[in-house]
Amino acid sequence: MLGQAVRVGYYNSIGVMHEVNFLQDLAVVMIAAGIVTLLFQRLKQPVVLGYIVAGILIGPNFSAMLLGEDSFRFVHDRDTIESLAELGMVFLMFSLGLEFNLRKLGKVAATALVAAPLAIMLMVFLGYQVGQMMGWTPVSSLFLGSIISIASTSVIVKVLKEMKRDREPFAELIYGILIVEDLLGVVMIVLLTGIASTGDLGFQSMLVSTGKLLVFLVTVPVVGLLLIPRLLNFVARFESNERLLVAVLGICFGTALVAAKLGFSVALGAFLVGAVMAESSQINRIESLVEPVRDLFTAVFFVAIGLLVDPVLLWVHIVPIIGISIVVIVGQVSGNTFGTVVAGHDLRTAFRVGTGLSQIGEFSFVIATLGLTLGVTDPSLYPIVIGVALVTTIFTPCLIRCADGVTDHILCNSPKPLVGYLALYKDWVERFKGGQWNSLAWKLSRKWILQMAINMFLVAGIILGAAYLARLQPGWLTKWNLKMETLRTALWVASLILSLPMIIANLRKLQALGMLISEATVSRNRAGGRTQSLRAVVANACMIGGTTGMILIVTLLSSALLPPLKIMLALLVVVVVLAWLQWRFLVRVYARAQIAIKDTLESNEISKSQEPEKELLGAAYLESVCLDNESSALGQAIAGLALREDTGASIVGIERDGERIFNPVGREVILEGDVLLLLGEKDQLEQARKKLNQKRPLA
Repeated sequence: MLGQAVRVGYYNSIGVMHEVNFLQDLAVVMIAAGIVTLLFQRLKQPVVLGYIVAGILIGPNFSAMLLGEDSFRFVHDRDTIESLAELGMVFLMFSLGLEFNLRKLGKVAATALVAAPLAIMLMVFLGYQVGQMMGWTPVSSLFLGSIISIASTSVIVKVLKEMKRDREPFAELIYGILIVEDLLGVVMIVLLTGIASTGDLGFQSMLVSTGKLLVFLVTVPVVGLLLIPRLLNFVARFESNERLLVAVLGICFGTALVAAKLGFSVALGAFLVGAVMAESSQINRIESLVEPVRDLFTAVFFVAIGLLVDPVLLWVHIVPIIGISIVVIVGQVSGNTFGTVVAGHDLRTAFRVGTGLSQIGEFSFVIATLGLTLGVTDPSLYPIVIGVALVTTIFTPCLIRCADGVTDHILCNSPKPLVGYLALYKDWVERFKGGQWNSLAWKLSRKWILQMAINMFLVAGIILGAAYLARLQPGWLTKWNLKMETLRTALWVASLILSLPMIIANLRKLQALGMLISEATVSRNRAGGRTQSLRAVVANACMIGGTTGMILIVTLLSSALLPPLKIMLALLVVVVVLAWLQWRFLVRVYARAQIAIKDTLESNEISKSQEPEKELLGAAYLESVCLDNESSALGQAIAGLALREDTGASIVGIERDGERIFNPVGREVILEGDVLLLLGEKDQLEQARKKLNQKRPLA
């Protein structure tokens, strides 16, 4: 008993010490961040840089450099701080998604898909060459190229917000490019892992990971648009900010967890669910509730980056840090500027985009850590990466401020024919976008093909989700004496039934698309009397080809769940009969889902268009004030009271002897027994009431 009591007391003391250390670490982090950022604001430097510097100053490496290895440590539990920093990354990407909705993503998708791959390929090439010049192995050089190819989402988002330029068109282009870079970063991690582990490129694993990524990118927004806005509207009816915040954070963390379970970045999941919530009518309340929490954890995130910095190693590797920083700045600015110009934007916008993406950040640290974990990179790579991230972060705000001046200088000193060719190219791209691709036939074709692709991604998401559930192997299978094959078969049938609305919708769209293609390709002038028969052949070929493709895709996706052949054929007959019997019902389900998504998007636009009116009148109140016989306002004209000038409230009506005077003029005199109708905010009405009830001075 005594030994047990001692052990309990020991563990309790450990728990108390852990809590004290955690509170001390958090207090030190926040106090240091507050002091340093105040100084940086006075110096007109980005707050992000202040957070990083604060982390360096309180970090163990800095204190060891000054006072020795056994010196006092400001931060004891760095792992806990890094866990909080991961929360900061989630909040940062979530808030970015709230501001960058799905429509904005669609508008800049073309530019991002052109600029991001071009910039990444250029930076990977430059990084590989720099690594070879430094005498590193080919694998280390390839890791260096991948590290410097992806810009920092967190840094640029924070910098643009501080500079109050996050709403400008070039900022939207930057956000779109960052999203594409993050997606390509996931693919690069898969490739680098395969190269480091096996020595080959691992194309099979890359294709599998890319397919899973595309399924996730489509499934989350579509399902989210169906469910999340309605759930938030339901929670908002209770008029409790606490419940709404809890619901929002629960959805955010849940989606991030799903992304992590599927092998993707938690930041990607947070961003996607934020973009979905941006379509909710409660977006303004959500932003105001999330903002303080986001600012807290993002501050911890950047301080945690500073904690990793070792000033001694930075000084030892100062030459390669400066050299690689120059390569990053020049390469990123050049690559992203060129890619944005190729996408059809003017040089000024393109150069703004290039200067905004002239740094490295979160993905760089992930790739560098991967190289160290696998033991395939040079030991000096990680401190060099941190130093380069620090240097490029410092110069990013300066480059953004100088972008317009540099662009003006380039345009003034460039040959006029070159400037003219750039303008002609921009006009040609715009004409191409508005050319034959915008004809009615092409519009319908693109719309139907896109919808069919989205439907197949949803089907893939359902089937892959069922396969993931099958791999969990729950414990109740053995308790109920069920076989694993039975569970897989049940999940396969369930996934097919859930996929029926999308499959039937694709069959109907294939039929319409075949008819459209047949009419567009087979003209009466050339076919003559065989027009109808040839059109029927083309339409049927489209239908048969599309249906065969869908069957192959579904079969391939279901390979991990398929039962034996005889059972599979019998179950397929059952599913087909069910689809035939419930055809109209399944069509209605799909149509209602489409209408629900459309209504969500349109209602959000209406609410946003009415927002200025809500902000103008939402805080206004009406209140009646009865004046007593000793009020100083009696006998004075409304204009002479100067009530609006002094308090902000206005007299919008007077009730006198049973009559009502609306919007009285300024020369209207206040008489005894009048009841005044006031309009204003609560504090304004309170001040107006006090002024009107002031007693007249004694004669």
